[in-house]
Amino acid sequence: MVKLAQIIVAGGKGLRAGGDTPKQYSHIGNKPLIYRTLEALSKVESIQDFHPDSLEVSLIIVHDPAHTDMLQSAVKGYRVSKVHGGETRTESVRAGIESLKDNPPDYVLIHDAARPFVSVDCLADLLNKMQTHQAAVPVLPIADAVKSFVGNEIQDDVERGNLRRVQTPQIFHFKDIEAAYQDLPAGLSLPDDIAVARRAGLSIATVLGDEHNFKVTYPSDFEKAETLLKMKSMSDQKTYYTATGSGYDVHRYTDGDGIWLCGIKIPAPYTLLGHSDADVGLHALTDAIFGAIADGDIGDHFPPSDPKWKGARSDQFLDYAVKRLKERGGKLQHVDVTLICEKPKVKPHREAMRTRLSEIIGLPISRISVKATTTEKLGFTGREEGMAASAIATVSLPE
Repeated sequence: MVKLAQIIVAGGKGLRAGGDTPKQYSHIGNKPLIYRTLEALSKVESIQDFHPDSLEVSLIIVHDPAHTDMLQSAVKGYRVSKVHGGETRTESVRAGIESLKDNPPDYVLIHDAARPFVSVDCLADLLNKMQTHQAAVPVLPIADAVKSFVGNEIQDDVERGNLRRVQTPQIFHFKDIEAAYQDLPAGLSLPDDIAVARRAGLSIATVLGDEHNFKVTYPSDFEKAETLLKMKSMSDQKTYYTATGSGYDVHRYTDGDGIWLCGIKIPAPYTLLGHSDADVGLHALTDAIFGAIADGDIGDHFPPSDPKWKGARSDQFLDYAVKRLKERGGKLQHVDVTLICEKPKVKPHREAMRTRLSEIIGLPISRISVKATTTEKLGFTGREEGMAASAIATVSLPE
């Protein structure tokens, strides 16, 4: 049983949104903002097959005690634990974490009550990162020019290439973020929980955020939220069909110091010959995704005649294929890769391959199959002249 606690931070006054009602209890459509946020977070249960065991989810709302009656009314229908917040966001989150000490979860996800449009994909991406990191956060690039000010006076241009916008939810191994908060001096207020994690030296992964996952802050944001809600309602009415694509790739053995296979390097006195890193597993899977969306093949998008792909890592080819799928409004559902070879032995590396594929394509590991077979010493693979891979990708696409 894997335990995930979700802390919703709702202790603010919400004054910038205007009106007499704190923004988290104001309505979007016919439901309070905080209820919409709970609806979005509850979708994490639809990705519980990320773990072979079940995922046990609990909800904790940290709130202003003066708002208890409003909160009680706003979250009817949800089983939540209610915790009194502090004077700052940092103190409120600390209170939420303290409330979990007697029955600690494996992971804790911390989210602003005023972000009602977090997606299932974002939740899945964050959970995936918990296999390799102690914390994870969604981020977005900055498109606009950035300048520093003193008052209303422009002081300087700021290079935006290294800047990112940081969103919630932010996710952590509970024991790590609990220790980080315990080490935080009383009275010290930090902008978010990732700042607490950085101060404690935790390993932090980033995932791509979502422009729809904005924080409702000003009166105009409610209009934006109403529009997005209507768009999502229309989108939900779309019908989808299931498509499958297949891929196949072959590469010859040559002398070398290791072989790239399904995104990991396996030490060996040989390698595979190719224009890129010759990862047959990733090449076959990339072609399978292109096949599912009828988008040509890997050679069309990354021609071996182009010198810029010389020695390139194949994970970028696979990542590109997934992006092409998402551009079509589609979603990857399941992948199956079969490696055909006499060497190397695949089984000792299979779980590492599945984990790496999960990182690249953003699928729960339970939807990723990697297996191997030989050709009983027949053919070019049987003679150990090279190896082959086949792959199948299953996707959902809008009609």
